[in-house]
Amino acid sequence: MTKISAAVIALFCSQFYFSQEKSTSNTKEKQIEGVVITKTKKAVEQKADRTIFDFSEQPSLNSGTVMEGMKKLPGLIVSDVAGMLYQGKQLAVYMDGRPLNISSNELNSFLEGMPANSVERIEIITQPGAEFPATSGGAIMNIITNKNSKKYLTATYSGNYSFTNDDKFRSRTGNSINLNARNKYFGWQINAGQNYRESLMDSNQDNLAFINSDRINRGIFAKTAVTIDLGLDRLLLNYDFYKNGGDTNNASSGIYEGNPYTQNSYSDSENYRNDAVLMYQKKFNDKAQKLDFKASYSQADSQFDQQNAAQAQNVLDNSSVMRVSNFKVDYSQPLKILDEGKVSFGGLYEKQNYKTASFNSLNLDYQKLNAAAYLEFKATLKKMDFILGTRAEDYDISGTTYNYRNNRYEALTDFKKFKFFPNASLQYNFAKQVYFALNYNKKISLPSISVLNPNNTTFSGPNSQSSGNPNLQPTIFDNFEAKLSAVDYVFIGYNVSVAKNQVVQKISRERDVISNSQDNVSELKIHNFNVGFPIPFAIFNTPLKELMKFDMNPDKLNFVYIYSAYQLHELPDISTKGFWVFNFMAQIILPKDITFVANYNYLTPNGNYYYFVADKPFSNSLNVNISKKFMDERLNISLFADDVFNTQETALHSVSAVPNVYLSSKNDSRKFGISVNYKIPTKNKNAKIDPNLLDKEKKEDAGLIPGQ
Repeated sequence: MTKISAAVIALFCSQFYFSQEKSTSNTKEKQIEGVVITKTKKAVEQKADRTIFDFSEQPSLNSGTVMEGMKKLPGLIVSDVAGMLYQGKQLAVYMDGRPLNISSNELNSFLEGMPANSVERIEIITQPGAEFPATSGGAIMNIITNKNSKKYLTATYSGNYSFTNDDKFRSRTGNSINLNARNKYFGWQINAGQNYRESLMDSNQDNLAFINSDRINRGIFAKTAVTIDLGLDRLLLNYDFYKNGGDTNNASSGIYEGNPYTQNSYSDSENYRNDAVLMYQKKFNDKAQKLDFKASYSQADSQFDQQNAAQAQNVLDNSSVMRVSNFKVDYSQPLKILDEGKVSFGGLYEKQNYKTASFNSLNLDYQKLNAAAYLEFKATLKKMDFILGTRAEDYDISGTTYNYRNNRYEALTDFKKFKFFPNASLQYNFAKQVYFALNYNKKISLPSISVLNPNNTTFSGPNSQSSGNPNLQPTIFDNFEAKLSAVDYVFIGYNVSVAKNQVVQKISRERDVISNSQDNVSELKIHNFNVGFPIPFAIFNTPLKELMKFDMNPDKLNFVYIYSAYQLHELPDISTKGFWVFNFMAQIILPKDITFVANYNYLTPNGNYYYFVADKPFSNSLNVNISKKFMDERLNISLFADDVFNTQETALHSVSAVPNVYLSSKNDSRKFGISVNYKIPTKNKNAKIDPNLLDKEKKEDAGLIPGQ
């Protein structure tokens, strides 16, 4: 049976391989009255350094918010405790090639306030090369939102509505419109939208406090871009604006100092973000030779207030302002080395300032100066690909914080360091898109803004005590990986990440008060073994002779994709257990070209996530989606249901101190809804486009917003 299964998987791989060979031979772009014909982009692509998930043509992913779509990706763990982990690696979140520089609650609010149908694809870069900042830590999640302009006006509307009905009926809506145009001189793009979300969360803090949070979140965004052709060269201008806010009614009850209590409170949050980018691309006759200059500025403002019903004034009044400016240069050209090669080098200078205040009184003034330069070589010799590079980083971090215990301002622990961060890769190609790769890189992760912030709390109650730690030190990572991949869909891999001074969350209890703190751990190792493969349903009712004809269309296949991983966190002071991750995604093509997709995620309980043990699975949900295209594929309608059996909840206990602290929470995660995507007809009747048809590897055809 094992041999038959292996043969079936191999056969499926060959189906994809030969069909791609056939598509490749026919993908010469053909211009007919303004229509560009190319091949359709895959739902998932496995590359040596990254995994790419397409969102734009996946109704099962783009029917809600970005956060909801991310939680359905195989191998990705999203939780308030573990943060964002992919194959055991902590993720730094980028958007259109630029780091967001936010984390924790602000990051969750940002991603929950952005419609998933505004995202084209998500790239998870598990092996960041020397051209990426060394502060990328373990891995990078790059959210690509832009779509290329065409030589005519195009317009696309996307909208969705969903509802939950736990204790009462709650609604969620999202709407966005994308306008693109281009002529022989310049192109422009506007992508704008809004999001409204009602939600519920019930939480239990060690049977001391029970909190019911009824939330309403609202968000708007606008992304604009202009690209101007200057001969062979190109000038790109971008401005993005995001606003997210929310109101929460908290009804809490519990025990404090042996006495029962009830408390009703109201909290309000507002977050603003402005990004501006100026980029000049110098082009050469050799398209493989590139020179880019990019300057950017980003500012994020946040305000959080909480007022208890029994008091006439706020119990929390926290604000922050972050400003980041940088300038970078990147150059690459072919190099005559071995069979063929390439050299890339560049530099970066960045300044970041972050200030927080409580009741308008400054309590953190943080400044980071960073200068960097990198050099990387790539070469090919017969079936072998080589990458060798290094990045030099110079850090100067300083600032002041207010010590509430001593009632005085104190200097932060300075961090001044110059260090090299090497990377190396070796890949052996057995055949086209079938390879074995070995990777290594050294990275650094600076403590996130949220854990440095002394105001790091979103709820004040008698049993809760939470604050940031402005004296945390950076984490140094050594990342190792071995991976065997075949035709994007079949892979098996193992990676280990060794982190020194890892920042971890610890929760402890003293009498009736639960404290949440951040600390550095001397060393942490995360082992991750993962495997993924598809099984086409055709093997159960199609003779082997017919399967061997290689005449099946992979885009019309009925199949189930299986992803599995085992992860183990090794800590220096406690014994830990690993856990399994399972993801099953099935696609069935029904009559009338109706597509049915079911996605099931499950993580086994009782495993360690740093200093927490999961009493229930962090992920346990079944999501289904039915979609169909109408009006010559201009209109796409999807019906969806998330967490069908209402099994998604969080239950864990902390093992960082005695006694252990038990925490649990349940959101109204079961929802039902409809999603619509409509390509609005324009004056050009031939303007029928699909953003997925673009070849993203051709940087000279890159979109308006950088980061492709």
